[in-house]
Amino acid sequence: MNATSVDEEFNPSVHVYEPHKVGLPAMRPYFKALWQRREFAAEMSRTNIRGAHTNTFFGQVWLVLNPLLLALVYYLLTDIIAGGATKVDAGLRFAHMCGGLFAFYYFSGAMTAGAASVVGGGKLLMNQSFPRMLLPLSAVRTAFFRFLPTLVVYLAIHVIVGQKLHWQMLLAPVFLVLLTIFAAGMGMIFAALQVYFRDTTSFLPYFVRIWLYMSPVLWFAEQAPAKFKGFIQYNPLYSLLGGWTDLLVKGHVPEWKMWAGALVFAGAAFVIGSLFFMSREREFVVRL
Repeated sequence: MNATSVDEEFNPSVHVYEPHKVGLPAMRPYFKALWQRREFAAEMSRTNIRGAHTNTFFGQVWLVLNPLLLALVYYLLTDIIAGGATKVDAGLRFAHMCGGLFAFYYFSGAMTAGAASVVGGGKLLMNQSFPRMLLPLSAVRTAFFRFLPTLVVYLAIHVIVGQKLHWQMLLAPVFLVLLTIFAAGMGMIFAALQVYFRDTTSFLPYFVRIWLYMSPVLWFAEQAPAKFKGFIQYNPLYSLLGGWTDLLVKGHVPEWKMWAGALVFAGAAFVIGSLFFMSREREFVVRL
């Protein structure tokens, strides 16, 4: 759908349809409309949270219990594989897995929900005129509020397993923000792709699981498997999650390469994802 001007494009009283219009809209009016409709995205997010019962006590318990049980399973599995020969403190390893898994499942949840947001909002797209980017951004907001309770649980685990509290932990939110930006960019890329290739959601779970094993969640960033060391730095989550767990779990300030890698990957994913999404969104309705 395209209108004679960008202001008219988001005016529900004006409808001018062009079946195959691809290209970037005028940026300033687009982002102005995006900002003006931010409450619309927030309300969609709140509705999804209520619909999933994650604003209830037992809903929040399950949000925490699911990754926590997975952390316990992976901890036992890696301990069995290592044959108990690992020299890393058991409490530190468990805290690292919990912190890494909580953040990874936040990222994967934001990305997969963002990927499904456009196709899942088909009726809304056909009946309302608004910047379509609100859909994946709303999904990221939902994932973030589902993630927040896990931070409280992680801090309790951190203290229970005997890890000290460090001032460096206050820097960890920087990597969380970059992880959020990266998730939003990836969500927009997959959201646009799913409009054209509906099997994308069937592929994503396998992609996410492989990405988990290739990221510093089950192992420490500085202890990457030897066979991965030649290319592991090209995995965006290596720097994003590696920096997060270094600060949150161990209280170590990552080297500058971690900061630079996280910033570059987050920025590149968001810019590429948003431009690709905007260039395609005006033909979403026709494709749906």
